[in-house]
Amino acid sequence: MSDRPSFILFITDQHRADFLGCYGHPLVKTPNIDAMAAQGVSFDRFYVSSPVCMPNRASLMTARMPSSHGVRSNGIPLSKQNVTFVELLKDAGYKTALIGKSHLQNFTGKPAILPRSETRPGFYRASGALAEAVRHDLLSPVYSQEEPDFWAGPQPRVETPFYGFDHVELVTGHGDEVGGDYTAWLLERCPEAASLVGPTNQLDHDYVCPQAVRTAVPEELYSTSYIAERAMAWLEENGDQEQPFFLMVSFPDPHHPFNPPGRFWDMYAPENFPVPEAFQRNDWTPPPHVAGIMEEREAGRAALKGMGTIGCSPREAQEAQALTCGMISMIDEAVGRVRSLPAAQEAIGIFTSDHGDHLGDHRMLLKGAEHYEQLIRVPFIWSEPGDGKAGTRADQIGQTHDIGPTILERARIESAIGMQGRPLLEGGRDAALVQYDHQKENPNIGIGPRVHTLRTERWRLSLICGVEWGELYDLEADPGEFVNLWDCPDHAGVRAHLTERLARAEMDAVDRAPFPTGLA
Repeated sequence: MSDRPSFILFITDQHRADFLGCYGHPLVKTPNIDAMAAQGVSFDRFYVSSPVCMPNRASLMTARMPSSHGVRSNGIPLSKQNVTFVELLKDAGYKTALIGKSHLQNFTGKPAILPRSETRPGFYRASGALAEAVRHDLLSPVYSQEEPDFWAGPQPRVETPFYGFDHVELVTGHGDEVGGDYTAWLLERCPEAASLVGPTNQLDHDYVCPQAVRTAVPEELYSTSYIAERAMAWLEENGDQEQPFFLMVSFPDPHHPFNPPGRFWDMYAPENFPVPEAFQRNDWTPPPHVAGIMEEREAGRAALKGMGTIGCSPREAQEAQALTCGMISMIDEAVGRVRSLPAAQEAIGIFTSDHGDHLGDHRMLLKGAEHYEQLIRVPFIWSEPGDGKAGTRADQIGQTHDIGPTILERARIESAIGMQGRPLLEGGRDAALVQYDHQKENPNIGIGPRVHTLRTERWRLSLICGVEWGELYDLEADPGEFVNLWDCPDHAGVRAHLTERLARAEMDAVDRAPFPTGLA
């Protein structure tokens, strides 16, 4: 293959590693993604840089940790002061395109919920550019291109280059109420689409799982079909040229709401999915933040229509898993359609996701400050035709911010100074550092929860800002992460050693950009 090969990166949203056939799931049907794994190398210890959308997608693009690129939590647009690996590909002569979800900018249009500190009586507070410790322009229109107001009225176009992408066809939001360029496509084919989308228009069903929505949108008009169709159209127009390309095909599923369309709704029966282990154990004492999530649900205070972690029942867990598998199988068919084109067969295929979902494990749904494997471990498949690695498994540790440098290395393009990712095909890491920050209040942690985790081959250590307790798990002896060894005297030495390793990993993640301009 050429020194300047083409690449297609498939990325899903909220898709944990073990929900693929090639990663051992006994029920989900993913023959096309499994074929990518059979033709390439699958990484079994691949972790996110942050277990929520915007920070981890920003880490993918910049090859940097959230503490360096600035998108610490959802709600902070990625500043264009950051250089992306896609810009480096474009600068080296690649055609670049994004079809689907970006989420590098806010797309709700809602104000921040993290409270600002109050001005004390008798004190003066600066405003404008002096209100924050670092000046920024994140309120300028260039950072509102994913918000609903940007898409109101005559169909606009995203300003390109968009973080390095020359061609962009955007999908914003989740479920069947998504927007962006998809909206015009949908209305062109179905002018009465407004009567089909959302929970109020859903078809009858007897599921009890929160956010289980049987969409009335037919599968041929669903966003997954749109993304496949538009990706194929771009490849047919651009894939047979001499110029190499990088195409990102980004699906907003299987993120909740749980609403696979058409035949994918009942492709899997909930009763065929085992009840998660946590519901069968009487010896498990949940850590305080997990216990708080369960207490909220039991007291009727849980935000069942929200984005954060909620407690669930065994039946709700089974239903969420079945519906998630339906969405994943639809994505798999879309991946197969795109990969059927000659240009795709000649390109390096990559598959990953931005983070996972509890899906009933530890008696929870969705995602939050709980760094169990179900949230922080995602699939990563590298499928390069003719590289001699067909069907192999990689055991080294890798992370989301390693993807860009791996692509750049294969394209023989140097990473930018300050990029923190490492080329995965040349070896992995000795541990993964995961950084979580959020605006919302978390039970038993407080407002603005911040959790940093070190995941080694054997251990998971999580430090939580503002509390005296933490988490320590031996995943060799306790793969389900039910026995918290944080306060165990016999593991005090392990805790101290891992805390030191976490500190060193944080030091390694300190920003190296900007580069010195001279010798002081």
